[in-house]
Amino acid sequence: MRHLRVQVWSDIACPWCYVGKRRLEAAIGRMAEASEVEVVWRAFELDPAAPRVQPPGKSYAERLARKYGTSIAQADAMIERMTSIAASDGLTFRFDRVRPGNTFDAHRLLHLAYERSLQGALKERLLRAYMTEGEPIGEPTALARLAAEAGLDPEEVGRVLASDAYAEEVRADEEEARRLGIRAVPFFVFADASGISGAQPVEVLHLALAKAMAEAPQRAPAGGSVCGPEGCG
Repeated sequence: MRHLRVQVWSDIACPWCYVGKRRLEAAIGRMAEASEVEVVWRAFELDPAAPRVQPPGKSYAERLARKYGTSIAQADAMIERMTSIAASDGLTFRFDRVRPGNTFDAHRLLHLAYERSLQGALKERLLRAYMTEGEPIGEPTALARLAAEAGLDPEEVGRVLASDAYAEEVRADEEEARRLGIRAVPFFVFADASGISGAQPVEVLHLALAKAMAEAPQRAPAGGSVCGPEGCG
């Protein structure tokens, strides 16, 4: 039986990463070999310098406008578009609740969750907590509670958060992203051979999955061609 590994570089503080996750799940669901697809979530920090919790005062629209050099009205239009797209994929985005923060510790816990076969559950819990529920996903107490809700052992989570466990693994993910030329997320890599950037439509992801699965016995070794929005290289 063929086995296909899909690696996804993404961040918790990333609305399009949540949309991309939902679309990838839908694409996998269309495959007869769905049970043979393994999804591995890799770390990518959109803002490594962010504090654990952003100080209050600025709305999401104000932060978005400053980041992209647009007006508040244009930022509001971007938010409305993202919210509408998310709804079409079955997601509820509440930008009025979003509490930005540093995601490094969240990525460390995702590495722990991978070892405990709970990575998908934790990834979903963290994204929903950030995009829908307004949880401060940079705060250790919030992370510990959310990880426990995803099924992780609270004592083990506490030990990880109190140490630098899995820090090297997160940095290795980020270094690999740089090596692959990943500058925006989500970024999907199929069978260590080909990649797609952005929250692509379900049809595009399904075609990529089907192609990678069909070629699995002859898959290219790690470090093969990577195809992004500007082409392949």
